[in-house]
Amino acid sequence: METRSINPWTWQEERSYSQAVEVKNAGSTLYCAGQAAVFPDGSSSKEDMKTQLIHAIANLEQVITTAGYDCKGIVRLNIYTTSSAELWPHFPILQEWIARHGIRQASTLFEVKSLFETLQVELEATVVK
Repeated sequence: METRSINPWTWQEERSYSQAVEVKNAGSTLYCAGQAAVFPDGSSSKEDMKTQLIHAIANLEQVITTAGYDCKGIVRLNIYTTSSAELWPHFPILQEWIARHGIRQASTLFEVKSLFETLQVELEATVVK
């Protein structure tokens, strides 16, 4: 598999994403449902945004690795949140995770009216290998 980031500008680099990602010769593709701070028993977290973000990242990573993929293969990461203002101070947590795995993904951040039950942030990924 071969990927190429397309960035006509440089400003997105400080936000840890690419404007577009081209994928060639992919062997397979994994489409992950949105992962949030949901516990193994199916209950939703009632914790703060930071704690929910950390939990959502862990759940996303678990889905990806359980499927036999690597986080480095993430080419699209959509972020849904009930409050961009509350999420933004904790964004470095996501950026550090992206850097640790060498991820170069296209991303979109969505502020939505609500997520399921008490959830505040959800991560949706497309992964290739």
